[in-house]
Amino acid sequence: MEGIEGERSSYKLQPSRIDNEDILFCIDIDPQSMAELKGATSGRPNGRPFTRLDAIKQAIVLFVNAKLTINPQHRFAFATLSDSVSWLRKEFSSEVESTVAAMRRLSATTSSSQPDLTTLFRLAAHEAKKSRMQGRILRVILFYCRSTVRPRHQWPVNQKLFTFDVMYLHDKPGPDNCPQEIYDSLVEALEHVTEYEGYILESGQGLARVLFRHMLILLSHPQQRCAQDYMDIPKSLVRKVPQAEPMLTEDNAPSSQ
Repeated sequence: MEGIEGERSSYKLQPSRIDNEDILFCIDIDPQSMAELKGATSGRPNGRPFTRLDAIKQAIVLFVNAKLTINPQHRFAFATLSDSVSWLRKEFSSEVESTVAAMRRLSATTSSSQPDLTTLFRLAAHEAKKSRMQGRILRVILFYCRSTVRPRHQWPVNQKLFTFDVMYLHDKPGPDNCPQEIYDSLVEALEHVTEYEGYILESGQGLARVLFRHMLILLSHPQQRCAQDYMDIPKSLVRKVPQAEPMLTEDNAPSSQ
């Protein structure tokens, strides 16, 4: 042990740069995005059902407001997924008003077939290169709403230029539904393309509050994330039951002495 006491040194965490984000939201506008959510009709005009797409719009606006509160230098753009990918708003912006305007323009299609994510990945790779030239990083957040159709993609194994997150909203398994197979395909795509740790979150409960809770997790910056397997938030809220007072017996009765 001699000599060790004289070699005392403190641990120092090396500073690292946390880059501003360019976040591209890609929203699935398949007819299944119009599935009604449970217990969410209050406040809708004429009692119109509250759909997955309605919840996604609200969740995105809440996300953008929260993200800009954390860092007003983050920027956002929007695309839609039908059979392929189309721009909804191509210019990345830090203005909440541009997000709200994009959400107002967002609507579902009447029909679609098997989606190809290859176009999304090509578009994202192109934008990621432009972001890097500005000292920023790109993240794609995909909202996928189909329970019957698996997405497909083709992408080089060694080309990882952006972070990829997925929010999967689906129906319960059934004769025509295969959410587990679709989930597995989305996991495969995520692992194939993501640069930093990407998260995939899902819900088949049909509850808007579950989507909003998941969006809180996606606020985390890709360069500051732990592996999803180690993540245990958000924790479920449970009612705390008050402990009952112990009954007095001869053994625990207070002594008069």
